[in-house]
Amino acid sequence: MPTTGHRQVEHEITIEAPAQSVYDLIADVVNWPQIFPPTIYVDHLGSTGAQERIQISATANGKVKTWTSRRILDPGLLRVEFRQEVSAPPVASMGGTWIIEPLDGKRSRVRLLHDYRAIGDDPKALAWIDEAVDRNSRSELGALKSNVERVHSDHDLTFSFTDSVHVNGSSKDLYDFVNAADLWPERLPHVAEVVLEEETPGLQTLEMRTRAKDGSVHTTKSHRICIEHHKIAYKQVTLPALLALHTGYWTFEEGPRGVTASSQHTVVLNTENIARILGENATVADARSYVQGALSANSLATLNYAKAHAEALQ
Repeated sequence: MPTTGHRQVEHEITIEAPAQSVYDLIADVVNWPQIFPPTIYVDHLGSTGAQERIQISATANGKVKTWTSRRILDPGLLRVEFRQEVSAPPVASMGGTWIIEPLDGKRSRVRLLHDYRAIGDDPKALAWIDEAVDRNSRSELGALKSNVERVHSDHDLTFSFTDSVHVNGSSKDLYDFVNAADLWPERLPHVAEVVLEEETPGLQTLEMRTRAKDGSVHTTKSHRICIEHHKIAYKQVTLPALLALHTGYWTFEEGPRGVTASSQHTVVLNTENIARILGENATVADARSYVQGALSANSLATLNYAKAHAEALQ
């Protein structure tokens, strides 16, 4: 492989699911944080016909990067073309195509093509991009396969829920409370310790030790995308034993009678640990109830402390 110039690479995988189902998941960017491990948050910026603009925040070699892309959707040919409109350094340009090919009625092949350049055709930067593209492509295709096949086999493992409180305060004060997670050990009884990193404003890595009702302490790590005064989206990369995936977001919506502050969660259960954590007779339904109860308890505690903080500032 050459060390400079324009790079073109291809990765592929075979999935035990119909091609149309695979295309639908790739085409709807709302699914991406739940499907692709590197993807933290995707914001739909608008569309015209088959073309759309999206902003993606994802990890690349362990670093959070944000970029804007244009996509062209072709449901007839089961293809999605993409081109980064604003790339994140050291990438000068990046584009490619998802191609979904039916093998039979139940199986499909997914090809993921990339073409890219490094800023100044720098060999070291290009090598960094090579590694990131290869790692992310393999990760994305593997995750796409497992997630699509799981959707077809068991719908009960993935679920979402939202907790909300009404606040007679400002969205800015609520946002600031949740954004300043480094202060949570002083402000939230269930938070024992926090390490917050924010090299780029609005892109945070949050490592946190929290106390459960039974007194046990759990360590989680999340990447967070902070959209000032409006939303904080996150994805856990170090998970509790009962979870295979956990994404979510905090939102602060102004209304005529105050602010609605909400915490949304989407989780996938890790069935391998249900018996160990909840007992040999525990079911998927038991795990769903336990996980939702634990996450809601922490979310509502945080929301209510944020509410008290915001209302005290009025």
